[in-house]
Amino acid sequence: MLKEGRSQLGPDSSQDAQTVSQLGEFGLIDRVTAGRPQSPGTLLGPGDDAAVLAAPDGRVVASTDVLVEGVHFRFDWSTPHQVGRKACAVNLSDIAAMGAVPTGVLVGLACAPDLPTSVADELLDGMWEEAQRVGIGIVGGDMVSSTSLTISVTALGDLQGREPVTRSGARPGDVVAVAGRLGWSAAGLAVLGRGFRSPVAVVGAHRVPEPPYEAGPQAALAGATSMMDTSDGLLADLGHIATASQVAIDVRTEQVEVPQRLTEVASALGADARHWVLTGGEDQALIATFPAEQELPEGWREIGVVAEGSGVTVDGGEYAGPSGWEHWR
Repeated sequence: MLKEGRSQLGPDSSQDAQTVSQLGEFGLIDRVTAGRPQSPGTLLGPGDDAAVLAAPDGRVVASTDVLVEGVHFRFDWSTPHQVGRKACAVNLSDIAAMGAVPTGVLVGLACAPDLPTSVADELLDGMWEEAQRVGIGIVGGDMVSSTSLTISVTALGDLQGREPVTRSGARPGDVVAVAGRLGWSAAGLAVLGRGFRSPVAVVGAHRVPEPPYEAGPQAALAGATSMMDTSDGLLADLGHIATASQVAIDVRTEQVEVPQRLTEVASALGADARHWVLTGGEDQALIATFPAEQELPEGWREIGVVAEGSGVTVDGGEYAGPSGWEHWR
């Protein structure tokens, strides 16, 4: 089931004849933007000091993430195209988690002068592909020289007249629900960490997350009282909601699906698939709380309850071990 594989060519590939320094900053910008479609809401795209986007709601939702080579991605595990898609996905999921609809992304790219242009092309093609999944484009950004490859993406969104769904609105009596996959990225990371490149579906989930973008606005319309995405892991991120809302959250494991594929991979690696589901990050699923009487939107599934108190429990007790990812720890 688990197979070793040859890694993709990285940015040191001798097959690349041209580097970004040879192409130049403005030449690279032209390659990024020329002929690319923009959404109707982009009133002025790349080419000036700043872009201009329509904001029909009168408010703009904004989120930024930074990805650093060797910390957030590795070219022996992922292709540049996959890294580009992931860089956009982790930001666009934050927009959806506020109940908003994406309107554009800004991209910052810091790289060494000898980075092959083919790698830069693939990175930015991946970003454009993910942006196009939600009908938007790259509206601007910046490119600079650096000793390490760093990608910064800022995503913008529109609330369409709704109030933002924050982390602080959960109330005792609400139900906890999730939309999207849990544990798949953690399983893929475990597989890659053992030197394997399959199962493809599991490894692919770590390389490129699949956020349920439409589920965010749907949850907002259905009266979600709080919401966020699972960047750091289900229990860790529910902890953020519990803290912000000053409530207790209990996860019911009989309601949390553990996919058979993850169980098979965990068995082969001597790991615990349920641990991946409860604590694995980077799936960019959405978690939310809803009034108990509210019918959940399509694609959402109940996994727990909100009560008086504080903290997150699993089946009424404390969870043994780390609840998810946290930088600098």
